[in-house]
Amino acid sequence: MTDQAPAPYAGPQRVLSGVQPSGNLHLGNYLGALVKFARLQHEIETFIFIADLHAITVWQDPAKLKDQVREIAAAYLATGLDPNVATIFAQSAVPQHSELAWVFNCVARLGWLDRMTQFKEKSGKHKERASVGLYTYPVLQAADILVYKATHVPVGEDQKQHLELTRDIAQKFNNDFNAPGFFPLPEPVTQGPGARVMSLRDGSAKMSKSDPSEYSRISLTDDPDAISQKIRKARTDAEPLPETSEGLSERPEAKNLVGIYAALAGKTEAEVLAEFAGQGFGAFKPKLADLAVSVMGPIGGEMRRLLADPAEIDRVLAKGGERARAVAEPHMAEVRKLVGFWG
Repeated sequence: MTDQAPAPYAGPQRVLSGVQPSGNLHLGNYLGALVKFARLQHEIETFIFIADLHAITVWQDPAKLKDQVREIAAAYLATGLDPNVATIFAQSAVPQHSELAWVFNCVARLGWLDRMTQFKEKSGKHKERASVGLYTYPVLQAADILVYKATHVPVGEDQKQHLELTRDIAQKFNNDFNAPGFFPLPEPVTQGPGARVMSLRDGSAKMSKSDPSEYSRISLTDDPDAISQKIRKARTDAEPLPETSEGLSERPEAKNLVGIYAALAGKTEAEVLAEFAGQGFGAFKPKLADLAVSVMGPIGGEMRRLLADPAEIDRVLAKGGERARAVAEPHMAEVRKLVGFWG
Protein backbone atom coordinates (compact mmCIF):
# COMPACT_ATOMS: atom_id res chain seq x y z
CA MET A 1 0.00 0.00 0.00
CA THR A 2 1.05 3.56 -0.64
CA ASP A 3 2.06 5.73 2.29
CA GLN A 4 0.29 8.82 0.99
CA ALA A 5 -2.53 10.11 3.18
CA PRO A 6 -5.95 9.17 1.78
CA ALA A 7 -8.18 11.98 0.58
CA PRO A 8 -11.08 12.68 2.93
CA TYR A 9 -14.48 11.25 2.06
CA ALA A 10 -17.14 13.94 1.74
CA GLY A 11 -20.29 11.80 1.36
CA PRO A 12 -23.05 10.99 3.86
CA GLN A 13 -22.43 8.93 6.99
CA ARG A 14 -23.86 5.41 6.85
CA VAL A 15 -23.61 2.26 8.95
CA LEU A 16 -23.85 -1.26 7.50
CA SER A 17 -23.91 -4.70 9.06
CA GLY A 18 -25.39 -8.12 8.44
CA VAL A 19 -25.94 -11.60 9.87
CA GLN A 20 -25.66 -14.94 8.09
CA PRO A 21 -28.85 -17.05 7.84
CA SER A 22 -27.24 -20.22 9.15
CA GLY A 23 -29.10 -21.25 12.27
CA ASN A 24 -30.99 -19.99 15.30
CA LEU A 25 -29.90 -16.64 16.69
CA HIS A 26 -29.26 -16.54 20.42
CA LEU A 27 -28.74 -14.22 23.37
CA GLY A 28 -25.16 -13.53 22.33
CA ASN A 29 -26.31 -12.31 18.92
CA TYR A 30 -28.95 -10.13 20.58
CA LEU A 31 -26.63 -8.46 23.08
CA GLY A 32 -23.63 -8.35 20.78
CA ALA A 33 -25.33 -7.07 17.63
CA LEU A 34 -29.11 -6.83 17.30
CA VAL A 35 -29.74 -4.48 20.20
CA LYS A 36 -26.98 -2.24 18.85
CA PHE A 37 -28.56 -2.20 15.38
CA ALA A 38 -31.84 -1.01 16.88
CA ARG A 39 -30.02 1.85 18.62
CA LEU A 40 -27.88 2.86 15.66
CA GLN A 41 -30.84 3.27 13.31
CA HIS A 42 -31.83 6.41 15.23
CA GLU A 43 -28.31 7.86 15.14
CA ILE A 44 -27.11 7.30 11.55
CA GLU A 45 -28.49 6.08 8.21
CA THR A 46 -28.54 2.31 8.69
CA PHE A 47 -28.38 -0.63 6.27
CA ILE A 48 -28.83 -4.10 7.80
CA PHE A 49 -28.82 -7.16 5.54
CA ILE A 50 -29.15 -10.93 5.72
CA ALA A 51 -25.93 -12.39 4.31
CA ASP A 52 -27.22 -15.24 2.16
CA LEU A 53 -24.37 -14.87 -0.35
CA HIS A 54 -21.91 -15.43 2.49
CA ALA A 55 -23.96 -18.36 3.79
CA ILE A 56 -23.33 -20.48 0.68
CA THR A 57 -19.54 -20.42 1.15
CA VAL A 58 -20.43 -23.67 2.92
CA TRP A 59 -23.23 -25.96 1.76
CA GLN A 60 -26.77 -24.78 2.50
CA ASP A 61 -29.95 -26.70 1.75
CA PRO A 62 -31.65 -24.62 -0.98
CA ALA A 63 -35.07 -25.72 0.28
CA LYS A 64 -34.35 -24.16 3.67
CA LEU A 65 -32.31 -21.07 2.81
CA LYS A 66 -35.24 -18.71 2.18
CA ASP A 67 -36.84 -19.70 5.48
CA GLN A 68 -33.52 -19.09 7.24
CA VAL A 69 -33.39 -15.62 5.66
CA ARG A 70 -36.92 -14.94 6.90
CA GLU A 71 -35.94 -16.03 10.42
CA ILE A 72 -33.10 -13.50 10.56
CA ALA A 73 -35.41 -10.79 9.21
CA ALA A 74 -37.97 -11.72 11.89
CA ALA A 75 -35.26 -11.37 14.53
CA TYR A 76 -34.35 -7.93 13.21
CA LEU A 77 -37.96 -6.78 13.40
CA ALA A 78 -38.65 -8.38 16.78
CA THR A 79 -35.58 -6.78 18.37
CA GLY A 80 -36.54 -3.27 17.34
CA LEU A 81 -35.34 -2.55 13.81
CA ASP A 82 -37.95 -0.34 12.11
CA PRO A 83 -38.18 -0.93 8.35
CA ASN A 84 -39.40 2.65 7.93
CA VAL A 85 -36.14 3.86 9.48
CA ALA A 86 -33.50 1.23 8.64
CA THR A 87 -33.05 -0.49 5.28
CA ILE A 88 -33.50 -4.24 5.88
CA PHE A 89 -32.82 -6.55 2.94
CA ALA A 90 -31.44 -9.85 1.68
CA GLN A 91 -27.92 -9.56 0.27
CA SER A 92 -28.77 -11.63 -2.82
CA ALA A 93 -31.55 -9.17 -3.75
CA VAL A 94 -28.89 -6.56 -4.58
CA PRO A 95 -26.72 -7.89 -7.45
CA GLN A 96 -24.37 -4.92 -7.12
CA HIS A 97 -22.77 -6.70 -4.11
CA SER A 98 -21.50 -9.48 -6.36
CA GLU A 99 -20.56 -7.14 -9.20
CA LEU A 100 -18.42 -4.93 -6.98
CA ALA A 101 -16.89 -8.01 -5.33
CA TRP A 102 -15.47 -9.08 -8.71
CA VAL A 103 -13.91 -5.67 -9.25
CA PHE A 104 -12.43 -5.87 -5.76
CA ASN A 105 -11.12 -9.39 -6.44
CA CYS A 106 -9.01 -7.71 -9.11
CA VAL A 107 -7.89 -4.92 -6.76
CA ALA A 108 -7.10 -6.99 -3.64
CA ARG A 109 -3.85 -8.94 -3.49
CA LEU A 110 -3.36 -12.63 -2.74
CA GLY A 111 -0.99 -11.86 0.11
CA TRP A 112 -3.69 -9.82 1.84
CA LEU A 113 -6.09 -12.77 1.81
CA ASP A 114 -3.36 -15.19 2.88
CA ARG A 115 -3.11 -13.22 6.12
CA MET A 116 -6.82 -13.60 6.96
CA THR A 117 -6.87 -15.75 10.09
CA GLN A 118 -10.56 -16.67 9.88
CA PHE A 119 -10.07 -18.70 6.69
CA LYS A 120 -7.42 -20.76 8.44
CA GLU A 121 -9.80 -21.34 11.37
CA LYS A 122 -12.84 -22.20 9.23
CA SER A 123 -11.06 -24.40 6.68
CA GLY A 124 -9.10 -26.36 9.28
CA LYS A 125 -6.60 -28.97 8.14
CA HIS A 126 -8.23 -29.47 4.73
CA LYS A 127 -8.13 -26.04 3.16
CA GLU A 128 -7.81 -27.53 -0.32
CA ARG A 129 -11.39 -28.83 0.11
CA ALA A 130 -12.77 -25.43 1.09
CA SER A 131 -14.71 -23.42 -1.48
CA VAL A 132 -13.04 -20.54 -3.27
CA GLY A 133 -15.88 -18.43 -1.87
CA LEU A 134 -14.79 -19.19 1.68
CA TYR A 135 -11.30 -17.93 0.81
CA THR A 136 -12.47 -14.75 -0.92
CA TYR A 137 -15.46 -13.88 1.26
CA PRO A 138 -13.56 -11.01 2.97
CA VAL A 139 -13.50 -9.35 -0.46
CA LEU A 140 -17.28 -9.77 -0.72
CA GLN A 141 -17.51 -8.23 2.76
CA ALA A 142 -15.61 -5.22 1.47
CA ALA A 143 -18.08 -4.95 -1.41
CA ASP A 144 -21.03 -5.26 1.00
CA ILE A 145 -19.75 -2.23 2.86
CA LEU A 146 -18.46 -0.08 0.04
CA VAL A 147 -21.28 -0.57 -2.46
CA TYR A 148 -23.24 1.71 -0.09
CA LYS A 149 -20.15 3.80 0.72
CA ALA A 150 -20.79 2.92 4.36
CA THR A 151 -18.61 4.90 6.74
CA HIS A 152 -19.15 2.86 9.92
CA VAL A 153 -19.34 -0.89 10.57
CA PRO A 154 -20.19 -2.60 13.90
CA VAL A 155 -17.45 -5.17 14.47
CA GLY A 156 -16.38 -7.68 17.07
CA GLU A 157 -12.79 -8.68 17.70
CA ASP A 158 -12.96 -11.46 15.08
CA GLN A 159 -13.94 -9.02 12.31
CA LYS A 160 -11.46 -6.21 12.85
CA GLN A 161 -8.96 -7.78 10.44
CA HIS A 162 -11.62 -7.89 7.73
CA LEU A 163 -12.45 -4.22 8.21
CA GLU A 164 -8.76 -3.39 7.81
CA LEU A 165 -8.82 -5.33 4.53
CA THR A 166 -11.85 -3.29 3.44
CA ARG A 167 -9.94 -0.09 4.14
CA ASP A 168 -6.93 -1.36 2.19
CA ILE A 169 -9.12 -2.28 -0.80
CA ALA A 170 -10.91 1.09 -0.71
CA GLN A 171 -7.66 3.02 -0.62
CA LYS A 172 -6.04 0.93 -3.36
CA PHE A 173 -9.09 1.35 -5.60
CA ASN A 174 -9.09 5.10 -5.03
CA ASN A 175 -5.37 5.24 -5.86
CA ASP A 176 -5.44 2.82 -8.82
CA PHE A 177 -8.28 4.62 -10.58
CA ASN A 178 -7.22 8.15 -9.68
CA ALA A 179 -10.37 8.74 -7.65
CA PRO A 180 -9.27 10.28 -4.34
CA GLY A 181 -11.97 10.08 -1.70
CA PHE A 182 -14.29 8.00 -3.92
CA PHE A 183 -14.68 5.20 -1.39
CA PRO A 184 -14.60 6.03 2.33
CA LEU A 185 -12.24 4.20 4.68
CA PRO A 186 -14.89 2.81 7.05
CA GLU A 187 -14.44 3.09 10.78
CA PRO A 188 -15.32 0.38 13.33
CA VAL A 189 -18.22 0.80 15.71
CA THR A 190 -17.17 -1.09 18.83
CA GLN A 191 -19.81 -3.35 20.28
CA GLY A 192 -19.47 -2.36 23.92
CA PRO A 193 -20.79 -4.26 26.98
CA GLY A 194 -22.51 -7.54 26.36
CA ALA A 195 -20.74 -8.13 23.07
CA ARG A 196 -19.13 -11.40 24.21
CA VAL A 197 -21.64 -13.72 25.85
CA MET A 198 -20.26 -17.09 26.82
CA SER A 199 -21.81 -20.57 26.81
CA LEU A 200 -24.13 -21.39 29.71
CA ARG A 201 -22.35 -24.75 29.96
CA ASP A 202 -18.74 -23.52 29.64
CA GLY A 203 -17.76 -20.02 30.67
CA SER A 204 -14.56 -20.21 28.63
CA ALA A 205 -16.34 -20.79 25.28
CA LYS A 206 -18.36 -18.23 23.35
CA MET A 207 -22.11 -18.85 23.12
CA SER A 208 -22.65 -20.47 19.73
CA LYS A 209 -25.51 -21.76 17.61
CA SER A 210 -23.24 -24.65 16.53
CA ASP A 211 -22.85 -26.01 20.08
CA PRO A 212 -24.57 -29.43 20.19
CA SER A 213 -26.14 -28.65 23.59
CA GLU A 214 -29.35 -26.60 23.49
CA TYR A 215 -28.64 -25.75 27.13
CA SER A 216 -25.49 -23.84 26.13
CA ARG A 217 -27.51 -20.93 24.72
CA ILE A 218 -30.76 -19.02 24.97
CA SER A 219 -32.27 -18.91 21.48
CA LEU A 220 -34.33 -15.90 20.46
CA THR A 221 -37.28 -18.17 19.72
CA ASP A 222 -37.23 -19.81 23.18
CA ASP A 223 -40.42 -19.44 25.19
CA PRO A 224 -40.35 -18.21 28.82
CA ASP A 225 -40.27 -21.74 30.26
CA ALA A 226 -37.25 -22.68 28.14
CA ILE A 227 -35.43 -19.48 29.07
CA SER A 228 -35.98 -20.07 32.80
CA GLN A 229 -34.98 -23.72 32.59
CA LYS A 230 -31.74 -22.97 30.74
CA ILE A 231 -30.72 -20.37 33.30
CA ARG A 232 -31.55 -22.70 36.19
CA LYS A 233 -29.35 -25.37 34.62
CA ALA A 234 -26.48 -22.99 33.72
CA ARG A 235 -23.14 -24.11 35.12
CA THR A 236 -21.94 -22.20 38.17
CA ASP A 237 -19.66 -22.72 41.15
CA ALA A 238 -20.37 -23.09 44.87
CA GLU A 239 -19.05 -19.69 45.98
CA PRO A 240 -21.24 -16.64 46.67
CA LEU A 241 -20.96 -13.63 44.39
CA PRO A 242 -18.06 -11.33 45.32
CA GLU A 243 -18.20 -7.63 46.10
CA THR A 244 -15.88 -6.55 43.27
CA SER A 245 -15.10 -7.57 39.68
CA GLU A 246 -11.67 -8.79 40.75
CA GLY A 247 -13.39 -11.63 42.57
CA LEU A 248 -14.75 -12.93 39.25
CA SER A 249 -11.39 -13.13 37.48
CA GLU A 250 -10.98 -16.88 38.03
CA ARG A 251 -14.71 -17.71 37.88
CA PRO A 252 -15.72 -17.71 34.19
CA GLU A 253 -19.24 -19.09 34.65
CA ALA A 254 -20.05 -16.64 37.43
CA LYS A 255 -18.60 -13.76 35.41
CA ASN A 256 -20.68 -14.76 32.40
CA LEU A 257 -23.98 -14.79 34.31
CA VAL A 258 -23.21 -11.48 36.01
CA GLY A 259 -22.33 -10.02 32.61
CA ILE A 260 -25.60 -11.26 31.09
CA TYR A 261 -27.57 -9.73 33.97
CA ALA A 262 -25.72 -6.43 33.56
CA ALA A 263 -26.31 -6.28 29.81
CA LEU A 264 -30.01 -7.15 30.07
CA ALA A 265 -30.56 -4.66 32.90
CA GLY A 266 -28.50 -1.88 31.36
CA LYS A 267 -26.19 -1.86 34.39
CA THR A 268 -22.46 -2.22 34.95
CA GLU A 269 -20.90 -5.35 36.37
CA ALA A 270 -20.01 -3.38 39.49
CA GLU A 271 -23.62 -2.33 39.99
CA VAL A 272 -24.83 -5.93 39.72
CA LEU A 273 -22.24 -7.11 42.24
CA ALA A 274 -23.17 -4.30 44.63
CA GLU A 275 -26.75 -5.61 44.54
CA PHE A 276 -25.99 -9.33 44.86
CA ALA A 277 -22.65 -9.52 46.73
CA GLY A 278 -22.62 -12.35 49.24
CA GLN A 279 -25.58 -14.13 47.69
CA GLY A 280 -25.34 -17.57 46.15
CA PHE A 281 -26.63 -18.65 42.78
CA GLY A 282 -29.73 -20.10 44.39
CA ALA A 283 -30.82 -16.51 44.94
CA PHE A 284 -29.21 -14.95 41.86
CA LYS A 285 -30.42 -17.34 39.14
CA PRO A 286 -34.17 -16.79 39.73
CA LYS A 287 -33.65 -13.04 39.48
CA LEU A 288 -31.64 -13.49 36.28
CA ALA A 289 -34.31 -15.82 34.88
CA ASP A 290 -37.07 -13.28 35.61
CA LEU A 291 -35.03 -10.53 33.96
CA ALA A 292 -34.21 -12.63 30.90
CA VAL A 293 -37.84 -13.65 30.46
CA SER A 294 -39.00 -10.03 30.74
CA VAL A 295 -36.55 -8.92 28.03
CA MET A 296 -36.33 -11.95 25.75
CA GLY A 297 -39.83 -13.41 26.11
CA PRO A 298 -41.57 -10.71 24.03
CA ILE A 299 -38.89 -11.04 21.33
CA GLY A 300 -39.53 -14.76 20.98
CA GLY A 301 -43.27 -14.18 20.90
CA GLU A 302 -43.00 -11.59 18.14
CA MET A 303 -40.66 -13.80 16.11
CA ARG A 304 -43.09 -16.71 16.34
CA ARG A 305 -45.94 -14.42 15.22
CA LEU A 306 -43.99 -13.17 12.20
CA LEU A 307 -42.75 -16.60 11.16
CA ALA A 308 -46.29 -18.04 11.33
CA ASP A 309 -47.37 -15.61 8.59
CA PRO A 310 -44.25 -14.61 6.64
CA ALA A 311 -46.04 -12.25 4.22
CA GLU A 312 -45.14 -9.29 6.44
CA ILE A 313 -41.46 -10.32 6.43
CA ASP A 314 -41.49 -10.71 2.65
CA ARG A 315 -42.96 -7.22 2.22
CA VAL A 316 -40.24 -5.74 4.43
CA LEU A 317 -37.49 -7.53 2.50
CA ALA A 318 -38.94 -6.52 -0.88
CA LYS A 319 -39.15 -2.87 0.13
CA GLY A 320 -35.68 -2.97 1.69
CA GLY A 321 -34.17 -4.58 -1.39
CA GLU A 322 -35.64 -1.87 -3.57
CA ARG A 323 -34.23 0.86 -1.32
CA ALA A 324 -30.82 -0.82 -1.16
CA ARG A 325 -30.59 -1.18 -4.95
CA ALA A 326 -31.51 2.48 -5.37
CA VAL A 327 -28.44 3.43 -3.30
CA ALA A 328 -26.07 0.76 -4.63
CA GLU A 329 -26.68 1.15 -8.37
CA PRO A 330 -25.52 4.80 -8.75
CA HIS A 331 -22.32 3.90 -6.88
CA MET A 332 -21.82 0.85 -9.10
CA ALA A 333 -22.41 2.96 -12.22
CA GLU A 334 -19.60 5.27 -11.07
CA VAL A 335 -17.33 2.25 -10.50
CA ARG A 336 -18.02 0.93 -14.02
CA LYS A 337 -17.11 4.33 -15.47
CA LEU A 338 -13.91 4.58 -13.40
CA VAL A 339 -12.81 1.04 -14.35
CA GLY A 340 -13.58 1.61 -18.04
CA PHE A 341 -16.38 -0.92 -18.52
CA TRP A 342 -18.91 -0.68 -21.34
CA GLY A 343 -22.40 0.46 -20.45
